[in-house]
Amino acid sequence: MEYWTIGNKATVLGYIITASFLANLASELSPWLILCYLLYLAVNITISIMKKPKPKLFFAGVSALLVIACAVSLEPLFLLLLPISIYELIFLSGKSSLLALLVMLLPLLLAPLELIPQYLLSAFLSFLLYSCSSVLSERLGRLEEERERMRADLQKLARTLSENTEYIRQSEYTIKLEERSRLSQQIHDDVGHAVAGALIQMEAARMLLSMDREKAAELLGNAIAISKEGMERIRITLKEVKPKPEEMGINRLRLFVDELSAKGTVTATLTFGGDIDVITPFQWQIIQQNATEAATNALKYSKATAINLEVRVLNKFIQAIVSDNGVGAEKVVKGLGILGMEERAASANGTVIVDGTRGFRVTTLIPYMNE
Repeated sequence: MEYWTIGNKATVLGYIITASFLANLASELSPWLILCYLLYLAVNITISIMKKPKPKLFFAGVSALLVIACAVSLEPLFLLLLPISIYELIFLSGKSSLLALLVMLLPLLLAPLELIPQYLLSAFLSFLLYSCSSVLSERLGRLEEERERMRADLQKLARTLSENTEYIRQSEYTIKLEERSRLSQQIHDDVGHAVAGALIQMEAARMLLSMDREKAAELLGNAIAISKEGMERIRITLKEVKPKPEEMGINRLRLFVDELSAKGTVTATLTFGGDIDVITPFQWQIIQQNATEAATNALKYSKATAINLEVRVLNKFIQAIVSDNGVGAEKVVKGLGILGMEERAASANGTVIVDGTRGFRVTTLIPYMNE
């Protein structure tokens, strides 16, 4: 808005100076006229420098009075600057644009007849310019408000995400503590009594060893039986606590897929089928490492927006596929990443197939039980 006003004033002032100079070629310009030019420039430069509305409004009024004084006493062409000053006053005071148009027409009563067409043109162009600038200023204001609102929402979301992350971390820690407490209590209940009973039996057997060897042997047998029962309970408890290999493997892949999607650059999905119980921990490790390598390559080179991981147990093979919707490549050059995947698969008598015709597709085939 301010730059448009300065440009408008400079254009009209340049026209006035040129017209005055051409009209007075035969004689010298009046020093008072030159002083008016300089005063007008000084006042309007001051307006552009001021930041607060009230000083701007004051100097805009001074500029309008200076234009009227110069037009009446020295050069009628100064009236062409009056529409700009009037609209500037109306704009700074927050009044309606239509009011500015009506006020602009009042000086026509004092303008010379030969100057009326030029004045009307100046008034119309000024009204058009400032109306457009007002609309743009309102739009910029709304956009600024929207930007501030979005920034506040973004900060709120970031704060909520941070709080949720901290809550998840605390929840995980609490779950671990609760699981440790449950496990220790279960071991105490299942094993503590058995160990205490076995110790009592052995202490009694030691006391009877010199007096009644048969009774002592019986007590030792009871202690051994109680100890075996306690060991069996420990084994059962640990077996219940320890997750199955297929649960660990598929959940690690789920976590990896969730981490890919959380980055926001791609959409990652996981599908699986068949009897995944037959997959050994070593085979899960190969599948996990190859999937990580293939997904990393997709993010780096294929410009993909979607990555799909698929694990299926077929008749004789375990099939793990990582595919994306990226650019692909007609000829795939085997780098260290692909060679590493092939070596890992070969350690389980498997193989890796890489296809780049429609996006990248990396297939890992591993036979059951390394057959």
